[in-house]
Amino acid sequence: MAEGTQRRDETDPVLVIIPTYNERENLTPLVQRLHATLPQVDVLVVDDGSPDGTGELADELAAADDRVHVLHRTEKAGLGAAYIAGFHWGLDRDYRTLVEMDADGSHAPEDLPRILAALGDADLVIGSRYVPGGSVVNWPLRRELLSRGANIYSRLALGVPVNDMTAGFRAYRREVLGKLALGEVASHGYCFQIDLTLRTDREGFTIVEVPITFTDREIGESKMSSSIVREAFVLVAAWGLRRRAEQLRALLRRLR
Repeated sequence: MAEGTQRRDETDPVLVIIPTYNERENLTPLVQRLHATLPQVDVLVVDDGSPDGTGELADELAAADDRVHVLHRTEKAGLGAAYIAGFHWGLDRDYRTLVEMDADGSHAPEDLPRILAALGDADLVIGSRYVPGGSVVNWPLRRELLSRGANIYSRLALGVPVNDMTAGFRAYRREVLGKLALGEVASHGYCFQIDLTLRTDREGFTIVEVPITFTDREIGESKMSSSIVREAFVLVAAWGLRRRAEQLRALLRRLR
């Protein structure tokens, strides 16, 4: 655990950040399940101007429950940008733990207590599909192979000992996000998760993976696209080359 990081107190305020774009049918049941599991957590819905009225529904939920908050953005600018905006919102309000969660129901709120409990000995906890006990439900074989391949490629290219670097169900201590230079993060799609995992590891923070069951969405359409895959492939290759160069320079300095 990085120097200066303290063990998490169970009473520390938790913010669950849920980015949305056309998730009107999924949002209410997700928030209800989340608060049935952990009544004390707050929720921030970061809506990117959903044309289906997701933002308006989020406002209604917030008006009825002071544990729900809404951050409206005017355009769909990518998953990474939505999370960065949510992180800044939460850090400005002194939340000690900030959680990423998808809006489509693929992340089970019932798994969150185990993720938060693991923060007692870690700085970043990832809800992982690809560790013993983790699983994927209802995904097409092609999609699962793509995800597993992307994670193997990322782990080997970057040298980060994490099995599910693309996972989007995770919890950060505020100290981690405060040190990651969020303003410099340029990745937008699911590569954003790899980017932040790499940055967290580079800063010397402790990363732990907790097994979860990932269930493919039943309502709505996936946001995955070929451009997101290309972004991840190119950026991971560049980050890997940079990381290896840094390691080589460090080795040469020790040998002098």
